[in-house]
Amino acid sequence: MPFTKMEGLGNDFVMVEDFRPDADQVRAWCDRRLGIGADGVLSLSRSSRAGVVVRMDYWNSNGSGAEMCGNGLRCVARYVFDRDWTRDRSFGVETPVGLRQVEVRADGLVRAELGPYSLGSSVEACGFSFTSAEVGNPHAVAFVADQAALDKADLEAIGPAMQDHPAFPEGVNVELVAPCSAGAWQVRVWERGVGETRACGTGAAAVAAVVAARSGERDPVGIRLPGGELGVELIDGAAWIQGPAVQVFEGTIRI
Repeated sequence: MPFTKMEGLGNDFVMVEDFRPDADQVRAWCDRRLGIGADGVLSLSRSSRAGVVVRMDYWNSNGSGAEMCGNGLRCVARYVFDRDWTRDRSFGVETPVGLRQVEVRADGLVRAELGPYSLGSSVEACGFSFTSAEVGNPHAVAFVADQAALDKADLEAIGPAMQDHPAFPEGVNVELVAPCSAGAWQVRVWERGVGETRACGTGAAAVAAVVAARSGERDPVGIRLPGGELGVELIDGAAWIQGPAVQVFEGTIRI
């Protein structure tokens, strides 16, 4: 079966058309030693809805399904535009959490709507004060003093520990955040079902939402992740992200 490997800021995906892999296949394909290697798998199918080009479904590297993947959504937009599924630069994508709009810009960047966001209660855990947030999937955001504290944090211990917290019965994505410059924040992300990743689109949006709630500002926010910087805008209660989406290679895999 043909597949395409794509990445957005180092958040990488195996992409297939008209095929829904089972959990064992997802784990095998995402294995970085024995498989293709990826943070997750995206399945694409053409949509017959007016103004909608494609349906996407997403699985984490451990085989579990996920409600939304922001960088995956941007990669889907790039994939279908480059393959002439549409010549419109702005179009709709069906996701498990509803219709989302995307824009493949002429400068090469891809902009995607993640939909409505909301903030929940504060949660004290693992020595941090987290703010819970929803951006189509659950997040827990905590701030640290500076880059040194961010680098020192044992996210590989914190992330798994948060999966057992009663405040997050479905598990949670974890973001640790440090200030780095005016309007920009350095972030590390531990993704539910994956582990620490180089970038997370919904995580970046969750951080921007918490920053906005703390500061009262809704200006575009620069979220700096290990894989690069992602722009986030909060517009009329919805989060939008913008950044690169790149094809890495194509191949075939036996199923």
